[in-house]
Formats: sequence, structure tokens, C-alpha cells
Amino acid sequence: MSSVVRSTLARISLSNLKPATGSLHNQKRVGRGQGSGYGGTSGRGHKGQKARSGNGKPKAGFEGGQTTILKKFPKRGFVNPNHKSYVAVNLDRLQHWIDQGRLHSTPEKPITARELLLSGCVHNAHDGIKLLGNGAEFLKASVHITPSRASRSAIKAIEANGGTVFCQYYNSLALRDCIKDRTDRVSAAPTRRNDIIWYTQWRNRGYLSPEAVERMPLVSERWRELSKQLLSFKSQSFSKKPIIQPTE
Repeated sequence: MSSVVRSTLARISLSNLKPATGSLHNQKRVGRGQGSGYGGTSGRGHKGQKARSGNGKPKAGFEGGQTTILKKFPKRGFVNPNHKSYVAVNLDRLQHWIDQGRLHSTPEKPITARELLLSGCVHNAHDGIKLLGNGAEFLKASVHITPSRASRSAIKAIEANGGTVFCQYYNSLALRDCIKDRTDRVSAAPTRRNDIIWYTQWRNRGYLSPEAVERMPLVSERWRELSKQLLSFKSQSFSKKPIIQPTE
């Protein structure tokens, strides 16, 4: 015997919307007479720190007025706001991932932080990828890679096998766009003096050096213009105006 079970719930519409049962409570009115049970001291008890107006609770670390433990211990050192934590990738690990078929590279499509992260070669990009030369004797493949930094030994070993290394600057937002493969935003350019000098030198294989701009297979016009602008100070000259002594 079959039976049809019909739902007793009405269809939800603007006319029958209401808060869930028990989700709303009446406001607790204090200081309005003893009959409610919350008159007089309003449920705060007699005097003391917790009976006063305001929050009534001291801030974290307060110890009643005595010298706190945070002030008793000496402090030393500082936190460098310009510090960057790079993820190190060695050449032997890179070759192992290539042998397993988990990484591929061409001059037109080099290995970036995105490929290293998706393949599991690194587990976090942090502030960028730094290529190191450990295990250079195991490197056999021709690798084309674009890290944030690279050591001299890593550059020498990769170029000896016919590969290329071009170091590109990434800030936090540009690195996130690289990992997520977003191309709708303009990548940031280096602004600090140390970064400008580092990424405009060919010995570091900086992507803004004149040699890199000429040799990279995929170079945007913005990079060419940045390379000229950031290196223009080397050819600029300034004339000093003679100091005019005030006449008495």
C-alpha cells in the first residue's frame, strides 16, 4: 500500500519570513527597581573595579599596577621591515622533478613560482623563489627558469647546459598573481634602491638589465621602458650653480 507524504511546510515568501524560534531575546533592563532583581547595583555587586562604568576589565598584561613581566625582561634586536624570506630550490631537486615529468620548460614558457608550487617542488612561495647551485653535478637537462633570485653557481651551471635564468622582481601582490596565473594586472616594479641595482645588473641575470631585455624571448614594452628609466641616472650629469655671496 503506497502512501503519499505531503509536506506541511508552507512555501517561503516575504509574507511568512520570521526569525528562528529562540533566536531573539528581550533586552535586559537594569537599574529600574528592585522588583526585577537587577535594580540598585544592576547586577554588578558592591563597589570594586568590576562595578565601575566602562569595560571594567584591564588590558592584557595588566598586573594590578606592579611592573609587568613584559617590562622586566630586556629587549634586543629589531624586526627588519625589508626582510624577505625566499624559498630555496637546489639544482638536484629541480633535475629530479624534471626526470619524473613533473616540470617542463621552454624559452617561451619558463618555470616560475606557479609551476614549482603546483608540481610540489616547493610547498610555499613565501616572498619568492631563490635558485641555489647545490647538486649542480646532477643537472643534465636544459632548464629555463624565472626565479626571484639566483646564485652565481646556479646561473653558471644552468647556462652551461644550454638553459637560461632571468631573475624577476615580485612584491606580495605580483607573486600572488603569478601563482594564480592572473594577467589582468600590471606587475610591480622594484622601488627600493637595493632592488633596482640588483635587478638591473646582468651578472645577477636581472630582468631589467639591458642584456636581459635583448636576450629574453618574451619582453614587454614596459620592461624596456623601465630598464631605460632606472638606468638613466648613470648617464645624467648635473651642473652646480655657483654660490653667490650676499653683499653687505
